Amino acid sequence: MKKDTARIPFTGYQKFVVFILAIAQFSVILDFMVMSPLGDMLMKSMGLTPKQFGVAVSAYAISAGISGLLTAGFADRYDRKKLLLFFYTGFVVGTVLCGIANTYWLLIVARVITGLFGGVIGSISMAIITDLFDIHHRGRVMGFVQMGFGASQVLGIPLSLYIANHWGWQSPFFMVAGLGALIFVMIFMRLQPITKHLAMQHDKSPFMHLWHTIAKRHYRMGFAAMALLSLGGFMMMPFGSAFAVNNLKVTNEQLPMLFMVAGISTLVIMPIIGRFSDKVDKFRLFAVACVWMMIVVVIYTNLSATPLWQVMIFNVLMMIGIMARMVPAGALSTAVPEMRDRGAYMSINSSLQQIAGGIAAAIGGMIVVQKDKYSPLEHYNTLGYIMVVISLLTIVMIYRVSEMVKKRQHEQKL
Repeated sequence: MKKDTARIPFTGYQKFVVFILAIAQFSVILDFMVMSPLGDMLMKSMGLTPKQFGVAVSAYAISAGISGLLTAGFADRYDRKKLLLFFYTGFVVGTVLCGIANTYWLLIVARVITGLFGGVIGSISMAIITDLFDIHHRGRVMGFVQMGFGASQVLGIPLSLYIANHWGWQSPFFMVAGLGALIFVMIFMRLQPITKHLAMQHDKSPFMHLWHTIAKRHYRMGFAAMALLSLGGFMMMPFGSAFAVNNLKVTNEQLPMLFMVAGISTLVIMPIIGRFSDKVDKFRLFAVACVWMMIVVVIYTNLSATPLWQVMIFNVLMMIGIMARMVPAGALSTAVPEMRDRGAYMSINSSLQQIAGGIAAAIGGMIVVQKDKYSPLEHYNTLGYIMVVISLLTIVMIYRVSEMVKKRQHEQKL
């Protein structure tokens, strides 16, 4: 039955929903991801230490997490289209502020504002996906929507680095804001209201709805698993370009090519993994991907000066591991909440991931040391070892979520 259901083609409107959510995710991910490749440029331009840059990255993540928690109680009480438009507007405004920031503290404030609005968009998108697509299609849908991650590296990050090299590090933020304005118009004009969940609300108070969502034990298991998944990557990612430039001896001119190759591999891999995760056990795919990631990360973080083609290969291998973890874990997470709780669950889930990631980025900045602007990063391999430990814990947690989902699906069939 699962196989036949998974073969049903999407309608034209469903294809539009997948497209608009994917491109919205692209803009939000690019806004966040571009901080990493701009990291070396920002640190040298503003004279930032790794610790200060870690704070700049974590400012977005932590504010996004706090925003998600504050709005979680309201997430299931409004038309999801209206929520998406409201938060996307704030995200575009915050991105413009990032572009005009000319001091470290103004940058921090701008990143906080962008995070307050941008951090909620992903959870709203996941709630929309869960409302409009059944569990047998969600792996494929999430595979396409999360292609925004790869597209940001293929198109967004190389282009951002190119214009940043010519017009300054602020210019990529203006580019993202312009794209965001176009996406807003498309959402406003074509996305239909999403209100089916409103008929299932029982809590009179948004705060009681938030509390009742957090109070459910099986929900808390899902929250913990996805928060753990964010920790290791957020520790390493902000310092990726600085490590490549100062340790691996990749030049600033080569960085766009490095990110483009990794991004192209992601675009190829994501749809394959999305379809594959709908056909095999999602936990097994996740566990294999984690082991893959642990091996690659330990090797990569211990490299010194390395030829560009080898650095590219390692980045592609890491992208395979990252994507093969994200898709099955995300699909399992969407199966945890009941329909009336989906918006709140997704908001809390996204919030805890953002907060965990923000804390991880700040801790990573405390562990990594750079003696001066042009010295190699020290202790970056320590972050790799920490990621291994976190990955092992995450395998255990995702296994428990997988068993819980299977039990619930079995009960629903009886």
